[in-house]
Amino acid sequence: METKKLGSSDLHVTVVGLGAWQFGTERWGYGQDFTKDDVLDAIRVSLDHGVNWIDTAEVYGNGRSEELIREALGDRIKEVIIATKVAGTHARAEEVKRALEGSLKRLQRDWVDLLQFHWPNHYVPVEETMRALEDLVQEGKVRYIGISNFNGPLMRIAREALQDGNLLVSNQVRYSLLDRSIEKEIYPTARELNISIIAYSPLAQGLLTGKYDRDHLPEDPIRKDHPLFQEPNLSRALRIVEVLKALAEKYGRTPAQVALRWLIQRDGVVVIPGAKNARQAEQNAGAMGWSLSVEDWNRLEEVSQGEITYFVG
Repeated sequence: METKKLGSSDLHVTVVGLGAWQFGTERWGYGQDFTKDDVLDAIRVSLDHGVNWIDTAEVYGNGRSEELIREALGDRIKEVIIATKVAGTHARAEEVKRALEGSLKRLQRDWVDLLQFHWPNHYVPVEETMRALEDLVQEGKVRYIGISNFNGPLMRIAREALQDGNLLVSNQVRYSLLDRSIEKEIYPTARELNISIIAYSPLAQGLLTGKYDRDHLPEDPIRKDHPLFQEPNLSRALRIVEVLKALAEKYGRTPAQVALRWLIQRDGVVVIPGAKNARQAEQNAGAMGWSLSVEDWNRLEEVSQGEITYFVG
């Protein structure tokens, strides 16, 4: 099993985790494009193929994601590393603690391994939120603390707010071959502070899988009008996909596995691709246990240079 340690913790997570944003979320097509049984299968197949952790959040499906994880795992719920998140709107100390109680109830656990603050709240001092998270560690309800969507300066403030800065072990941010913006500031700061990067949307919402082209684009509400699937981003993505397809053929892998592998081979980075069914879960797990050559890794490094455009006119 290929693992990395999150920050200074003793959490050895597989380099591929299971991202659970889609679970129970109708805007992702839950109940139409995929079903409850598909979700339960995706979770179980992920574990069967070596994945040892799942990332969720209280807001995913309004708590339904956490409930589905509990249902799928049953008695195995305490064997799996669970990472969940407190919503950015729940930044006050009492709100953080209340949010965790809700997650624990839905997961039917007494603790979570990693509790992350989902988004910075610019109306509540980050120090208050971080100290509330640290209180939960001291109470035995949380093992380690994470943040999500924090920039470099806020990462420093968050760490300094803790009595034990080593409890802050991860920053979950958007990162893929198509969107490398974290490399300017967030990634170097994370390496300096020994904070691991949990890469969400590592396949650029499916765009890097090779499944889509100009004549076949997603129709779900989340992605239909997303800038990733519009110009100039689409053309840039399709150029990257052509290289991914060539390398996939060379290694006997899929384009998605190659795209994930490029991220995994960066120091301090783990990935949490989503899966709507067993087939996707199995494919994601197939990014573990092999390596791109230095030459091929650099080829992807070169073809993916450039800026993502999130405001399309």
